[in-house]
Amino acid sequence: MIRFVFCLVLPILLLSCKKGQGTFVLCGEITDATFQTELSGAKVMLFKVPAGSSNEIAVDSVILGDDGKYSFSFPREQMEKYIIKISKDGYFSLSEDIHFSSLSLDDENTRDYSTTAKSWVGIQLMNQNPQVDDHLTYIKQEGKQGCLECCPSTEQNFYGTTDTTIYCINDGNEAYSVYYWVNGTTTQEIISQVTPAFDTSYITITY
Repeated sequence: MIRFVFCLVLPILLLSCKKGQGTFVLCGEITDATFQTELSGAKVMLFKVPAGSSNEIAVDSVILGDDGKYSFSFPREQMEKYIIKISKDGYFSLSEDIHFSSLSLDDENTRDYSTTAKSWVGIQLMNQNPQVDDHLTYIKQEGKQGCLECCPSTEQNFYGTTDTTIYCINDGNEAYSVYYWVNGTTTQEIISQVTPAFDTSYITITY
């Protein structure tokens, strides 16, 4: 009798161990917003972060083909979150948190992303007849904001002798403009420049 009961219980225990197991499928498409096409050649990496930890553990990675599509299959584990990171030379990198609770076992988990090519602008400041009390102020009007490499959007002040170039990053093929004025004079102007992707253009302020 004891052996018979054990035989009944064992399958139930085995079945209960399998409960909740499965495989997540995370897939999507990465696009190039600058040229309105798929982003081929980019590296897409997937990390997992255990609950209560800040450690990012690599799960898988893939290099995008011409269609810009990626797909990861990975076992269901009780993680706090997953992180997907996308990088390619000449483009702004992306990093996105995907929380465990948002993932489904029943359907593919589609996450599409988009990034832009980098460009640069050199803001050239040249005081042609410097005086000790000269005071130039400029502030960014248009241009990429909020990235680690971005120049600030606050007022920038320069005094006396000034002959310098400040390099700022921007989205490729987009406008970058600054509004400047020379304090104590009527000199003021907005200067705008479209910054070609992967290249450096210049805004020159002479006063």
